[in-house]
Amino acid sequence: MKKIDNTVLRGAFAIILGLVLILWPEAAINYLVIVIGVLFIVPGVISLVGYFRARSKNADLSPNFPIESAGSVIFGLWLVSMPAFFVNILMYVLGVLLILAGIQQMVSLTSARKWTAVSPLFYIFPIAILICGVVILAKPFAAAATAFIFLGVVSLVYGAGELYGWYRFARLKQG
Repeated sequence: MKKIDNTVLRGAFAIILGLVLILWPEAAINYLVIVIGVLFIVPGVISLVGYFRARSKNADLSPNFPIESAGSVIFGLWLVSMPAFFVNILMYVLGVLLILAGIQQMVSLTSARKWTAVSPLFYIFPIAILICGVVILAKPFAAAATAFIFLGVVSLVYGAGELYGWYRFARLKQG
């Protein structure tokens, strides 16, 4: 049996990921937060199990309780049980940051007018950033879904490029 080329696997995985992100962006967002939650839970549980094992083997030495491990497990469980809540929080934070960035850039441009001429075209990007921040605050989950759709399209293009390159150059390499 022939070995499957890593390029083919990368390309196929990227295409599958892209399709999932495009077809089900809201679910993908939630699953991403759930995966992050699991990544908090697993090391916390491993650390807690290690603590209880060490304690049961040597009762005299009883190490301090790993509070950060328990916190990691609790935070991970919270992420897993309420992913939409965390997506909304992150999107609100992003919206506020974009609004502040847009305002700061406009203030900087306005103050620069004191010593030089500033074309009105320079205000296009700060205004666009400000508008993006307002849109994200108005519809945080839709904004996150749109970002995932964009990532899905990029993933599809990447995967198609990988597969095309593999197909195109694998034939030349063998011949």
